[in-house]
Amino acid sequence: MRILVTGGAGFIGSNLAKRLSTLGHSVVAADSFRSAHFSNLIDFRGDVLTLRDSQDIDSIKALGPFQAIFHQASLTGVVGSSGEDQTDQQKMMLNNVETFRHLLDWAVATEAQVVWASSCSIYGRGPVPMKESQPADPLNIYAYSKLTMERMAMRYADRLAHPIVGLRYSNVYGPGEDHKGKLASMIHQLARQMRAGQRPRIFSPGDQRRDFVYIDDVVQANLQSLQSATSGAFNIGAGQSWTFNQVVAELNRVLQTHLTPDYFANPYSFTQDWTETDLSLVKKAIGYEPAFDLAKGIDAYFASGKLGVSF
Repeated sequence: MRILVTGGAGFIGSNLAKRLSTLGHSVVAADSFRSAHFSNLIDFRGDVLTLRDSQDIDSIKALGPFQAIFHQASLTGVVGSSGEDQTDQQKMMLNNVETFRHLLDWAVATEAQVVWASSCSIYGRGPVPMKESQPADPLNIYAYSKLTMERMAMRYADRLAHPIVGLRYSNVYGPGEDHKGKLASMIHQLARQMRAGQRPRIFSPGDQRRDFVYIDDVVQANLQSLQSATSGAFNIGAGQSWTFNQVVAELNRVLQTHLTPDYFANPYSFTQDWTETDLSLVKKAIGYEPAFDLAKGIDAYFASGKLGVSF
């Protein structure tokens, strides 16, 4: 197939583009390179399209059409110390929602299949395990933009030639995320601290739980989505959760360190104490079964040579 991956130099996009290329597809990785990093594509042998900006659909159209579009590009927000969202709401909505609208219009015209990146952040403070059927509770403009994109995708579903699949990613971690800085996974950030001989800083008492999903499982979910017979948005996580204390213990194991957590009070009033995905629906829809638990994922990350390592 001839395939487009937007956000192709980013964390998930680059891993996906490389996997698709090794499977023999003709892949174009499109990115503005404003928040991604070239090093993620050094071993990618497909075509790389440099966009003028994150909303540049015209350059993509000039290289089309494509049989499949994996839309991984997204503007993400940064939360300030007092909890306020530091990303302009209009900028976020224009970049995420309106760019997606233009991409979907083009997909309708070219009969392309679309798989795209949503987020479990739309659940907010909702109950656990998080189910696709529960009400959305977006806590910031990024999460709201993803919810808006999901609703838009379903409005386009009848006009598209193939089912459209949105993937609600949980806390993804793995090689290729270093460029994200403070938005990189806590697994990567804690490993970086520990490699430097520092005690890992986590919120007290460290028993907050997160559903951490390894990048290879996320890539596999994208590939399986091409076979979906139904349109929808589905959870992509590990289907279980671990405490931050457990994360530190696993990092101590692979790094062969003995660093105890440096606990500090959570300064935010809106963070979740527990996230965990219910995978019942996605198993039926695309046959997704995660292969990595926390220990296996951290082992694979460490084996890649990228765990907690800067450029």
